[in-house]
Amino acid sequence: MIDLHCHILPGIDDGASDLETALAMARLAVSDQITTIACTPHIYLGLYDNTVEGIQTAMERLRQALAAADIELELVMGADIQITPDLRKRLQAGEVPTLNSSRYFLFEPPHHVCPPRFSELAFNLSAYGYVPIITHPERLTWIGDHYELFVELALKGVWMQVTAGSLSGRFGRRARYWGERMLDEGLVHLLATDAHGLGRRPPLLSEGVMAAEKWVSAEEARQLVEGRPQAVLANQAPDSVPQPPALNGGYPAEAKPGGMGRRLSQWLGLGR
Repeated sequence: MIDLHCHILPGIDDGASDLETALAMARLAVSDQITTIACTPHIYLGLYDNTVEGIQTAMERLRQALAAADIELELVMGADIQITPDLRKRLQAGEVPTLNSSRYFLFEPPHHVCPPRFSELAFNLSAYGYVPIITHPERLTWIGDHYELFVELALKGVWMQVTAGSLSGRFGRRARYWGERMLDEGLVHLLATDAHGLGRRPPLLSEGVMAAEKWVSAEEARQLVEGRPQAVLANQAPDSVPQPPALNGGYPAEAKPGGMGRRLSQWLGLGR
Protein backbone atom coordinates (compact mmCIF):
# COMPACT_ATOMS: atom_id res chain seq x y z
CA MET A 1 0.00 0.00 0.00
CA ILE A 2 0.99 3.63 -0.53
CA ASP A 3 0.46 6.35 2.07
CA LEU A 4 0.32 9.78 0.43
CA HIS A 5 -0.01 11.81 3.64
CA CYS A 6 2.36 11.24 6.55
CA HIS A 7 4.20 13.53 8.96
CA ILE A 8 7.12 11.16 9.47
CA LEU A 9 10.05 13.54 8.98
CA PRO A 10 11.45 14.22 12.45
CA GLY A 11 11.51 17.61 14.07
CA ILE A 12 10.15 19.84 11.29
CA ASP A 13 6.45 20.11 12.18
CA ASP A 14 4.00 18.61 14.68
CA GLY A 15 4.67 15.06 13.47
CA ALA A 16 7.53 12.78 14.52
CA SER A 17 9.41 14.58 17.28
CA ASP A 18 12.73 12.82 16.75
CA LEU A 19 14.50 10.21 14.65
CA GLU A 20 13.67 7.40 17.06
CA THR A 21 9.96 8.12 16.67
CA ALA A 22 10.28 8.37 12.89
CA LEU A 23 11.97 4.96 12.71
CA ALA A 24 9.31 3.43 14.97
CA MET A 25 6.63 4.90 12.69
CA ALA A 26 8.41 3.40 9.69
CA ARG A 27 8.53 -0.05 11.30
CA LEU A 28 4.83 0.14 12.13
CA ALA A 29 3.99 1.20 8.58
CA VAL A 30 5.99 -1.66 7.08
CA SER A 31 4.28 -4.13 9.43
CA ASP A 32 0.98 -2.79 8.07
CA GLN A 33 2.11 -3.60 4.50
CA ILE A 34 2.81 0.01 3.55
CA THR A 35 5.65 0.06 1.03
CA THR A 36 5.81 3.76 0.15
CA ILE A 37 5.25 6.90 2.21
CA ALA A 38 4.96 10.46 0.97
CA CYS A 39 6.72 12.70 3.46
CA THR A 40 4.28 15.57 3.78
CA PRO A 41 5.20 18.03 6.53
CA HIS A 42 3.04 21.09 7.04
CA ILE A 43 3.82 24.27 5.17
CA TYR A 44 2.13 26.97 7.25
CA LEU A 45 3.56 30.43 6.72
CA GLY A 46 4.76 31.81 10.03
CA LEU A 47 4.38 28.50 11.86
CA TYR A 48 6.01 25.73 9.82
CA ASP A 49 8.06 27.55 7.20
CA ASN A 50 9.29 24.38 5.54
CA THR A 51 10.98 24.70 2.16
CA VAL A 52 11.61 22.25 -0.65
CA GLU A 53 15.31 22.20 0.22
CA GLY A 54 14.64 21.61 3.91
CA ILE A 55 12.24 18.77 3.20
CA GLN A 56 14.73 17.18 0.80
CA THR A 57 17.46 17.33 3.44
CA ALA A 58 15.21 15.81 6.12
CA MET A 59 14.14 13.06 3.71
CA GLU A 60 17.71 12.14 2.84
CA ARG A 61 18.65 11.90 6.51
CA LEU A 62 15.68 9.65 7.17
CA ARG A 63 16.50 7.50 4.12
CA GLN A 64 20.00 6.95 5.47
CA ALA A 65 18.63 6.06 8.90
CA LEU A 66 16.14 3.62 7.36
CA ALA A 67 18.93 1.91 5.44
CA ALA A 68 21.10 1.69 8.55
CA ALA A 69 18.19 0.16 10.47
CA ASP A 70 17.42 -2.26 7.61
CA ILE A 71 13.88 -0.90 7.18
CA GLU A 72 12.64 -1.30 3.61
CA LEU A 73 10.40 1.70 3.04
CA GLU A 74 10.39 4.01 0.04
CA LEU A 75 10.10 7.74 0.70
CA VAL A 76 8.83 10.35 -1.74
CA MET A 77 8.42 14.08 -1.30
CA GLY A 78 5.32 16.12 -0.72
CA ALA A 79 3.86 18.62 1.72
CA ASP A 80 0.62 19.37 3.54
CA ILE A 81 0.08 22.82 2.07
CA GLN A 82 -1.87 25.58 3.73
CA ILE A 83 -4.28 27.54 1.53
CA THR A 84 -2.91 30.95 0.57
CA PRO A 85 -4.05 33.36 -2.16
CA ASP A 86 -0.68 33.12 -3.95
CA LEU A 87 -0.50 29.32 -3.89
CA ARG A 88 -0.58 28.95 -7.68
CA LYS A 89 2.44 31.23 -8.09
CA ARG A 90 4.30 29.37 -5.35
CA LEU A 91 3.57 26.03 -7.01
CA GLN A 92 4.67 27.30 -10.41
CA ALA A 93 7.86 28.72 -8.91
CA GLY A 94 8.66 25.40 -7.22
CA GLU A 95 8.53 27.00 -3.78
CA VAL A 96 6.19 24.30 -2.43
CA PRO A 97 6.40 20.64 -3.45
CA THR A 98 3.78 18.59 -5.18
CA LEU A 99 3.59 14.83 -4.56
CA ASN A 100 6.69 13.26 -6.11
CA SER A 101 6.98 16.28 -8.46
CA SER A 102 3.64 15.40 -10.06
CA ARG A 103 0.63 17.59 -10.88
CA TYR A 104 -1.04 16.39 -7.65
CA PHE A 105 -0.60 18.17 -4.32
CA LEU A 106 -2.10 18.07 -0.82
CA PHE A 107 -4.40 21.03 -0.22
CA GLU A 108 -5.29 21.59 3.44
CA PRO A 109 -8.26 23.84 4.28
CA PRO A 110 -8.56 25.59 7.64
CA HIS A 111 -9.99 23.25 10.24
CA HIS A 112 -12.67 25.49 11.73
CA VAL A 113 -13.63 28.04 9.05
CA CYS A 114 -14.62 27.67 5.41
CA PRO A 115 -12.21 30.00 3.62
CA PRO A 116 -13.67 32.67 1.34
CA ARG A 117 -13.62 31.82 -2.36
CA PHE A 118 -12.42 28.31 -1.53
CA SER A 119 -13.94 26.63 -4.59
CA GLU A 120 -12.74 29.46 -6.84
CA LEU A 121 -9.16 28.95 -5.67
CA ALA A 122 -9.38 25.18 -6.18
CA PHE A 123 -10.85 25.52 -9.67
CA ASN A 124 -8.22 28.12 -10.58
CA LEU A 125 -5.45 25.71 -9.60
CA SER A 126 -7.12 22.97 -11.66
CA ALA A 127 -7.30 25.29 -14.66
CA TYR A 128 -3.51 25.59 -14.54
CA GLY A 129 -3.06 21.83 -14.72
CA TYR A 130 -2.74 20.97 -11.04
CA VAL A 131 -4.89 18.44 -9.21
CA PRO A 132 -5.66 19.62 -5.67
CA ILE A 133 -6.17 16.81 -3.17
CA ILE A 134 -8.25 18.10 -0.28
CA THR A 135 -7.00 16.48 2.90
CA HIS A 136 -9.33 15.04 5.54
CA PRO A 137 -12.53 16.91 4.57
CA GLU A 138 -14.48 14.58 6.87
CA ARG A 139 -12.66 16.03 9.90
CA LEU A 140 -13.35 19.70 9.17
CA THR A 141 -15.74 21.21 11.69
CA TRP A 142 -17.60 23.07 8.95
CA ILE A 143 -18.31 20.17 6.59
CA GLY A 144 -21.86 19.81 7.89
CA ASP A 145 -22.83 23.28 6.68
CA HIS A 146 -20.89 23.05 3.42
CA TYR A 147 -21.12 19.41 2.34
CA GLU A 148 -22.45 20.26 -1.12
CA LEU A 149 -19.32 22.33 -1.71
CA PHE A 150 -17.21 19.16 -1.48
CA VAL A 151 -19.60 17.32 -3.77
CA GLU A 152 -19.27 20.11 -6.34
CA LEU A 153 -15.48 20.14 -6.04
CA ALA A 154 -15.26 16.37 -6.51
CA LEU A 155 -17.57 16.43 -9.51
CA LYS A 156 -15.35 19.09 -11.11
CA GLY A 157 -12.06 17.26 -10.72
CA VAL A 158 -10.77 18.09 -7.25
CA TRP A 159 -9.68 14.94 -5.41
CA MET A 160 -10.75 13.98 -1.90
CA GLN A 161 -8.50 12.21 0.62
CA VAL A 162 -10.10 10.72 3.72
CA THR A 163 -8.06 9.72 6.77
CA ALA A 164 -8.00 5.97 7.41
CA GLY A 165 -8.37 6.56 11.15
CA SER A 166 -11.60 8.48 10.61
CA LEU A 167 -13.23 5.33 9.24
CA SER A 168 -11.97 3.21 12.14
CA GLY A 169 -13.26 5.67 14.73
CA ARG A 170 -10.00 7.25 15.88
CA PHE A 171 -11.39 10.77 15.36
CA GLY A 172 -14.83 10.20 16.83
CA ARG A 173 -18.32 9.57 15.51
CA ARG A 174 -18.66 12.79 13.57
CA ALA A 175 -15.55 12.31 11.40
CA ARG A 176 -16.54 8.69 10.90
CA TYR A 177 -20.02 9.71 9.74
CA TRP A 178 -18.74 12.13 7.12
CA GLY A 179 -16.00 9.79 5.93
CA GLU A 180 -18.47 6.96 5.52
CA ARG A 181 -20.98 9.22 3.82
CA MET A 182 -18.42 10.40 1.29
CA LEU A 183 -17.39 6.81 0.61
CA ASP A 184 -20.98 5.64 0.34
CA GLU A 185 -21.73 8.44 -2.11
CA GLY A 186 -18.71 7.56 -4.26
CA LEU A 187 -16.72 10.77 -3.75
CA VAL A 188 -13.46 9.58 -2.15
CA HIS A 189 -10.33 9.16 -4.25
CA LEU A 190 -7.74 8.26 -1.62
CA LEU A 191 -7.20 6.98 1.90
CA ALA A 192 -4.12 8.11 3.82
CA THR A 193 -2.92 7.93 7.40
CA ASP A 194 -2.08 11.59 8.12
CA ALA A 195 0.14 9.95 10.74
CA HIS A 196 1.81 12.19 13.30
CA GLY A 197 3.26 9.59 15.67
CA LEU A 198 2.55 6.24 17.29
CA GLY A 199 -0.48 7.08 19.45
CA ARG A 200 -3.82 8.40 18.24
CA ARG A 201 -2.57 9.07 14.71
CA PRO A 202 -0.35 6.12 13.71
CA PRO A 203 0.76 5.12 10.18
CA LEU A 204 -1.87 2.42 9.69
CA LEU A 205 -3.84 2.03 6.47
CA SER A 206 -5.21 -1.51 6.73
CA GLU A 207 -7.80 -0.62 9.38
CA GLY A 208 -9.15 2.04 7.04
CA VAL A 209 -9.30 -0.37 4.12
CA MET A 210 -11.25 -2.89 6.18
CA ALA A 211 -13.66 -0.19 7.32
CA ALA A 212 -14.04 1.12 3.76
CA GLU A 213 -15.08 -2.32 2.53
CA LYS A 214 -18.33 -1.93 4.47
CA TRP A 215 -19.26 0.90 2.08
CA VAL A 216 -17.48 0.18 -1.21
CA SER A 217 -16.35 -2.92 -3.06
CA ALA A 218 -13.08 -4.63 -2.16
CA GLU A 219 -11.73 -3.55 -5.54
CA GLU A 220 -12.58 0.09 -4.89
CA ALA A 221 -11.10 -0.12 -1.38
CA ARG A 222 -7.77 -1.24 -2.88
CA GLN A 223 -7.92 1.61 -5.39
CA LEU A 224 -7.94 4.00 -2.45
CA VAL A 225 -4.53 2.81 -1.21
CA GLU A 226 -2.89 1.19 -4.24
CA GLY A 227 -4.17 2.03 -7.71
CA ARG A 228 -4.84 5.75 -7.42
CA PRO A 229 -1.86 6.52 -5.15
CA GLN A 230 0.42 4.80 -7.67
CA ALA A 231 -1.15 6.86 -10.46
CA VAL A 232 -0.46 10.02 -8.47
CA LEU A 233 3.20 9.16 -8.00
CA ALA A 234 3.48 8.31 -11.70
CA ASN A 235 1.87 11.67 -12.59
CA GLN A 236 -0.86 10.04 -14.65
CA ALA A 237 -3.48 12.34 -16.11
CA PRO A 238 -6.65 12.26 -13.98
CA ASP A 239 -8.80 11.15 -16.91
CA SER A 240 -6.64 8.03 -17.27
CA VAL A 241 -7.16 6.98 -13.64
CA PRO A 242 -10.19 4.91 -12.53
CA GLN A 243 -12.47 7.30 -10.68
CA PRO A 244 -14.71 6.71 -7.65
CA PRO A 245 -18.20 5.43 -8.57
CA ALA A 246 -20.10 8.73 -8.50
CA LEU A 247 -17.45 10.38 -10.67
CA ASN A 248 -17.26 7.60 -13.25
CA GLY A 249 -20.80 7.44 -14.55
CA GLY A 250 -21.85 5.31 -11.59
CA TYR A 251 -24.65 5.85 -9.15
CA PRO A 252 -25.71 9.39 -8.34
CA ALA A 253 -25.06 10.05 -4.68
CA GLU A 254 -28.69 10.18 -3.61
CA ALA A 255 -29.76 7.30 -5.84
CA LYS A 256 -27.42 4.55 -4.68
CA PRO A 257 -29.66 1.60 -3.77
CA GLY A 258 -30.08 1.46 -0.02
CA GLY A 259 -27.40 4.07 0.62
CA MET A 260 -29.43 6.86 2.16
CA GLY A 261 -31.62 4.58 4.22
CA ARG A 262 -28.66 2.63 5.52
CA ARG A 263 -26.83 5.79 6.58
CA LEU A 264 -29.91 7.22 8.24
CA SER A 265 -30.58 4.05 10.16
CA GLN A 266 -27.00 3.94 11.45
CA TRP A 267 -26.18 7.60 11.88
CA LEU A 268 -29.42 9.51 12.38
CA GLY A 269 -28.63 12.66 14.31
CA LEU A 270 -24.84 12.38 14.11
CA GLY A 271 -24.19 14.37 10.95
CA ARG A 272 -23.77 17.83 12.41
